[in-house]
Amino acid sequence: MAPTSETLTAERILEATEEVLRRHGPAKATVVDVARALGVSHGSVYRHFRTKAALREAVTKRWLDRTSQALAGIVAAEDRDAEARLRDWIRALFEAKRRKAGDDPELFATYSVLVDENGTVVGEHIEELTGQLTRIVRAGQDDGAFTVADAESGARAVFQATARFHDPCHAGEWRRPEIETELEAVVGLLVRGLGADRDRRENRPER
Repeated sequence: MAPTSETLTAERILEATEEVLRRHGPAKATVVDVARALGVSHGSVYRHFRTKAALREAVTKRWLDRTSQALAGIVAAEDRDAEARLRDWIRALFEAKRRKAGDDPELFATYSVLVDENGTVVGEHIEELTGQLTRIVRAGQDDGAFTVADAESGARAVFQATARFHDPCHAGEWRRPEIETELEAVVGLLVRGLGADRDRRENRPER
């Protein structure tokens, strides 16, 4: 049965919008297409999202939030050491992005366009991810694994240094057979850098 105005929810609209985008692409998909897929008037859609731009922004945020929500469990696992969580977080981010690009390339291409339209949403997503990284780096400071002076700056450096493995502009490289080995090499270098002062102290000869 088609949804009524009482049963129509923002989440159902976003689900339908994603399917419409997959089918038509961002250039041709319209609010009327979304309403038709739901069996309602386009006015019903506009009651939840006041403009087409607002709808596209919301569906972009929903897509990006799936990644940050998937990573939140790694951040919250405070019974594990920070270095292990950092390594797992970076790998999980890479795998999440690679799955999106490989499993549904049409939708991935669509969202690459939408991301360019929604700079504020993308900025908030990056802040969320670097915030998660900051929590991990700060935990490493607390247990002595990381000696970087500022947790937030260290987290941003890690995020920027691993851009090749999560920025959609590099998606064409993610299926290369050597990409995982290259990721591990970068992560190892970053972990050593975060604990560089500790390593220098441990290796300093006694006087």
